[in-house]
Order: sequence, then C-alpha cells, then structure tokens
Amino acid sequence: MDYDYIFTARKRSGDAFSAEPGPIYFLKVPRSAAIYDASHIINAKTWVAEVQGLADGDQNPNSISPTGDVLIFVHGYNNDIAAVLQRQRILRTTLRSEGWSGEIVGFDWPSGNNVLNYVEDRLDAAAVARSLVEQGITRLMQGQKAGCVTNVHLLGHSTGAYVILEAFAQAEKNGKIFKSDWRMGQVALIAGDVAQDALSASSDWSKPMFRRIMRLTNYSNGNDVVLAVSNAKRLGVSPRVGRVGLPADANAKAINVDCSAYFQALPPDLNAGLSWTHSWHFGNPVFARDLAMSLEGAIDRHSIPTRSATNGKLALIDAPRPAHMATWGIKASAQYDQPHA
Repeated sequence: MDYDYIFTARKRSGDAFSAEPGPIYFLKVPRSAAIYDASHIINAKTWVAEVQGLADGDQNPNSISPTGDVLIFVHGYNNDIAAVLQRQRILRTTLRSEGWSGEIVGFDWPSGNNVLNYVEDRLDAAAVARSLVEQGITRLMQGQKAGCVTNVHLLGHSTGAYVILEAFAQAEKNGKIFKSDWRMGQVALIAGDVAQDALSASSDWSKPMFRRIMRLTNYSNGNDVVLAVSNAKRLGVSPRVGRVGLPADANAKAINVDCSAYFQALPPDLNAGLSWTHSWHFGNPVFARDLAMSLEGAIDRHSIPTRSATNGKLALIDAPRPAHMATWGIKASAQYDQPHA
C-alpha cells in the first residue's frame, strides 16, 4: 500500500482534526483515504526515518543531492484536509511524471474550507510558523548533526509563503536552532501572498531565510485575481509577490519566473472559478518540469530550458528537459567532494 506523509498543526478533536491550532502530529495516510484522522498518527522518529528512507532509496540521477530529496509542501488559506491531501498527491504525480523522484510531505496548518482571514491576519500565525520550525526544521537540524545528507526543500502556495518566511524568522529567536549550522536546499513560492518588498535585500523579515537556503524561486502571475483581492484588502499599498514578482533590489539568492504569458495561453478550468488563476500550478506539467529542474539544482537558474530570457527577465515556457541530461553523471559527481575526470 502507498502512503502520503503529513505533519499537521491542527487540533485533534476525538478521532478528527479541526481548523484550530494544536500540537503537532505526524501522520502516515493511505493513498486511498480521502482525509486523514487519528488512526493515521505514527511516532515522529518512525515518520522521519520512513520519509528519509523513501527519499534516499529512490534517488534522482539528475539531482545534486548526494542521496535523496524531500519537498515539504506548505498550503495556502481556505484549504480543508481533503484539499490539502489532493494537492499534495497532484504535486507528487506531476513531479514524478516530469522526472523528479524525491519524496513530498505536507505541512498542514489550520485552515477551514470557509471564508477566513489570511493567515498573516490571524492571531495563531506565529504559533503555526513555530510548529514548522520546532517540528520540521529542528528535526532537519538533528538529522544533519547525525550525518544525514538528505536534501530538504520547501514549497509554499499562497499564504504558505507567509508561513515559510515567518518560520525562519521564528527560528532566529530560538537560540539552539539559531546557533546550529543547518541548511536547506531550495525554496519555491507559487502565488505567494506576501508583500513584494518582503523579499528585498534590505528586508529584516526574510534575511533569516536567505541565510539558511541555497536559492529561492518565485513564480509570479500578473493574472492572479485572488492576489488582486488580497492587495485591495490592504488598500493597494503592498503588492503581492505572487502577482507582481520580485522587487528590483531582491536578495541575490532569489529569482523570479514570470508565468503570466504562459497562463494566458492555457485553456481555462471552468470548474475552478477564481481559484484557477491562483492555483493553476497543480497538475500543470510545464510548471512541474520547471520546478523539478529547479529543485534538482544541476542546471543554473538562468539556463533551465523551461525559461526564456528577455531583458534579463525570465518567463515560463513549454520546453523539454535537455535531451542527454541522464548521461551527465550528476549524481555521481554529487557524491564526491571533487569531480572525477
């Protein structure tokens, strides 16, 4: 039986989980289950060992990670448990179909399927971010101390981007975590609902994140109606990075991929409503191909073939992987301190 791995910050109520924050639980969910419940809870150490074992046992020959890769998916607002599981599974299917063979796990923060304020307006925002730090980043830190070389990445959708940035800011306040030499691989933001200037080189909020990661990729779409509404709620003073892209003075580790023209050419999903402009990434093969190559890290961010460059700006395009990438010896090179001639 195949399983999905999730750690949740939802409060347990009997056998179910609610839309309120609570202690972290680690879950191993049969892929046939539409939602998770208390019967899927497993021991945290077992959960971590199984995730690392799956990632390291199915190594991607195109990845620069010496062993395997894990991608932590942090969803946005207005997602119930069924939607979180569905999107995690769609990401897994499309990334694997595009050649990425790492393991995807979900971080599920409390968000009911109804009208809610954005997470940055909720009083539990800091608590949610601390959960990601203390149960996700701390465990990563402990694994690196023990010699674990699994490469861990983060993907934030919508207000999941806020949770990720706030998590690194919270880590800065934890003396034990701050003093430890832990690192993460790639961070990718899709339809990111954070202010554009939050990713500037001068932003104190994002500095803790950039100190710990290899690279950040922001996927923007100027047609995102949901982010237009988000911006209007803030009286238009804080354009969202998922709609307008990175600021001119963005941190050097960050790069923007403009998906606007690519999105405009897509056939519409008539069942998705306004969320189509905000969530089209899920199930899209070209986005998955670009994300896969970005996570792998073998190709320079400016040379990934699913990106066209015009006046120094990158845009998403439909193009295949390099034809002979499998013969480049990427994994073998990654397993040695120095490449062999």
